Amino acid sequence: MATTINDEFEHAPRIWVNILLFLLTTLGAVVVVPWYGLVHGYSTAAWVSFFVLLAANGISITAGYHRLWAHRAYKAHWTVRLVFMLFGTMALQNSILVWASGHRRHHRFIDDNERDPYSAKRGFWFSHIGWMLRDYPSGRRDDSNIPDVLSDPIAVFQDRYYVPLVLLTNIGLPLAIGALVGDVWGVFLLGGLLRLVVNHHATFFINSLAHLWGSQPYTDANTARDNGLLAFLTYGEGYHNFHHRFASDYRNGVRWWQWDPTKWLIFALSCVGLASELRRVPAVRIQHTRLERQFKRLEEKLAHREQTKPSLPQLDAIRARLSAEYESFKASFERWRNMCEQHLEGPREDLQRLTRETLDFMRTVRARLQSIEAQLA
Repeated sequence: MATTINDEFEHAPRIWVNILLFLLTTLGAVVVVPWYGLVHGYSTAAWVSFFVLLAANGISITAGYHRLWAHRAYKAHWTVRLVFMLFGTMALQNSILVWASGHRRHHRFIDDNERDPYSAKRGFWFSHIGWMLRDYPSGRRDDSNIPDVLSDPIAVFQDRYYVPLVLLTNIGLPLAIGALVGDVWGVFLLGGLLRLVVNHHATFFINSLAHLWGSQPYTDANTARDNGLLAFLTYGEGYHNFHHRFASDYRNGVRWWQWDPTKWLIFALSCVGLASELRRVPAVRIQHTRLERQFKRLEEKLAHREQTKPSLPQLDAIRARLSAEYESFKASFERWRNMCEQHLEGPREDLQRLTRETLDFMRTVRARLQSIEAQLA
């Protein structure tokens, strides 16, 4: 049952600064930008500014605001943090302190309509942008959950001088680039205005669409979903079901073929000494979670078949096989977990060998479960 929304939510005062910001920038992007292009045209430099600044803003949110400051998935050199702070400011998504605090509340109270700042269960509009248009209790600032971020002088500096930094990066920088390349208005409209609106809504899609559209291979305990298209648009953030199950991992697209340039950037920074202590969930735990989810789906499908076609003779055999697979899978994982708890007392090679064997066994179990699923189709 959905949480009841109290009067304080229903009658929350409007935040006119945000309303006007989103309204005017959107109108400018859909009216002024195409009009100027039709009348005057845009230079190559203006288009380059759009794509470069859009990527810089997006990566600063995903690798900086999100995975570095909100989740502490790795540590970064102060020069990297400074760059992420500046281009994150340009993305105009509030200060690092406000962003990280709100995001941690989102993870802690996900889908709770009164405590999750952008609960998807309050609808697409609310989770996409509506939560920023009124002064809802769930969205009010509370720094009590970010003592670690408060110890970062770069984040504190940005919070103290946020408005001047916003003006400098969103107005001063595009105008300076435009003057340098000889296309002031073109760069300002594409690299300044259109870049801002596109970046806003790409990020907002993670709060809205990524909780409504996609698959749930790791958990169905919340609304978060994996979506490859959204991952492509958001530098890897679209693998949201994985992220909500393993929020501390510096990767969102954990599989080798998944598009996650944020992960690749963080790894590259670690290779040159600009990032360290990258946090990774062990592969066995990830595969264990995926298989638990697959077992649950098969149990639900089998239960449905038993209700709709109880006379099918093979259902008892399928249930017995599924139960046997689950027991062997559980025993294999327990052996690996026990070895992990004891590996400090034994040779590390033994743990590595058992890890390989456990992953191989889990791949075999997955193939057998797919065979069972085919029987239930």
